[in-house]
Amino acid sequence: MNFDEILRLIGGFGKFQKILYVWICVPQIFLAFHMLVSVFTGAVPPHVCQTGKSSANSQLFFNLSLLYTSDGHPDLSCKIPENLSSIVAFGDGHPTERCQGGWEYSKEIFESTIVTEWDLVCDRASLNNIGSSFYMFGLLVGAIVFGTLADKYGRRIIILISLSIQAVFGCAAAFAPNFYVYTALRFIVGTSISGVIMNAFVLGTEWTGPKERMLAGLLTDYFFGFGYIILAGVAYLVRDWRKLQLAISMPGFIFVFYIWVLPRSARWLMANGREEEAWELIQKAAEINGNPLTKDMDVSKTCNIEGKPEEKKKHSFIDLVRTPTMRKRSLIIFYLWFANVLVYYGLSLNISSFGMNIYLTQMIFGLVEMPARTIILFTINRSRKFSQLAFLAVGGVACLLTVFIPSGMKGLIPLPCFLSFRRFTSRSSPASLIDQTLIKTALAMTGKFGITASLSIIYVYSAEVFPTVIRQNGIGIGSMCARTGGVLAPMLYFLKSFSPHVPMLLCGLCPLLGSVLTLLLPDTANKALPDTIEDVEGCNLSEKNSSLKPMC
Repeated sequence: MNFDEILRLIGGFGKFQKILYVWICVPQIFLAFHMLVSVFTGAVPPHVCQTGKSSANSQLFFNLSLLYTSDGHPDLSCKIPENLSSIVAFGDGHPTERCQGGWEYSKEIFESTIVTEWDLVCDRASLNNIGSSFYMFGLLVGAIVFGTLADKYGRRIIILISLSIQAVFGCAAAFAPNFYVYTALRFIVGTSISGVIMNAFVLGTEWTGPKERMLAGLLTDYFFGFGYIILAGVAYLVRDWRKLQLAISMPGFIFVFYIWVLPRSARWLMANGREEEAWELIQKAAEINGNPLTKDMDVSKTCNIEGKPEEKKKHSFIDLVRTPTMRKRSLIIFYLWFANVLVYYGLSLNISSFGMNIYLTQMIFGLVEMPARTIILFTINRSRKFSQLAFLAVGGVACLLTVFIPSGMKGLIPLPCFLSFRRFTSRSSPASLIDQTLIKTALAMTGKFGITASLSIIYVYSAEVFPTVIRQNGIGIGSMCARTGGVLAPMLYFLKSFSPHVPMLLCGLCPLLGSVLTLLLPDTANKALPDTIEDVEGCNLSEKNSSLKPMC
């Protein structure tokens, strides 16, 4: 019998698995903190160039700097008129000079951010987004490194190492002396995030029965959503970026006790020929679940793996694309990871553009995740495949529709400083502008809803598509593709220089393409996990000339 049949004997989601998911889910809250904290630590408060003029003139200049010029560019923060008396007509050909005396930042919302501390504005403003992309690049590197190491050394040890790195380097980032050291430390934290996310999810999946696997997998997403919401409250209470960085990192040291409570994966042990160790874990799980196995059962009778030479072989990521069926499924799954994460973080990291209170917007975006993750409980057990393509379509269409909402009025110019100030021209009315903003916001929230649901499904779906012997490699490469989307997400809004509609156009088209490609994948709902490549290909494979060829 295979491992899923063993789980039916001992209990697919008994007390043992429930305790395991407590250990898996709690760290997800802190992962959300690290993933989204840059919304606050990298926030750009209202700022004005220090002119060295009289205090009266400086106050006048500061007030006027809250408005945009007629062409929609925040030039009053980066260039100043040579004569302050001409400021009202700024942008009409009057001579200007670059800001050389530094900037004065409003402390109404934030006590300090990395922007205010290291002057990441004007010519240096792009460093803020580059820093976020570099953090996401850390997740990409972590997906490659820790995915490979987990397949070789096991899920448990990599989770423990990743949690340690996250706590140590997260705290170190709070004491960074400059932006470049801070970015490097955040990069290392990013690598550890991938190590925890991937391996915690796979560890839980491999211990859970087919019928309960979906619900158990979604538990981790709920806790990530809780972290999303809680972060808004923590950031509201802690307005200094260094203190906030410490507040989200120091609790990570409590996970040291995982050394004694976090179990290994019996499925992984079996796939790697360590049957005796796997059998000890299975017996322990059976006893905790109240379904002890009979004494005359041994590993050779319970787990018939002697005749499976595939599990005795060493596997690598090459096996993901070596055979035709595996290659098709792998490439589609990889694209789905990329598209989901690109759009998810493209929307999540751009909450300041709504012009609302940043803390309230963060909380609302977090709350949207709860119904998105709940609704799939009623759909995913019926069909993984059609749930995936439906929610991708919902997210894509909603984002695409924002492109067709007319901007119309020049006065609708959102400040990048998390303020609700608006400058209206004689052609615009506040009511019409508010209506347009609400429509676009509602569509963006609908897009976030669809993409959040789709992202939750892809974690479960991809783990079931890949066979055990290369599952972690598949999840690792998939996560790498996802992090590529994450790296590009902060840069997405640089494309506004070509057209203001390009970012949302891409956020709409990418999920729609993914929805179509999902039609080519199998439905894995309530089916046993494939253990070998033969299980996927449906035929015997033989090795010849260092390549695997299907022998049907």
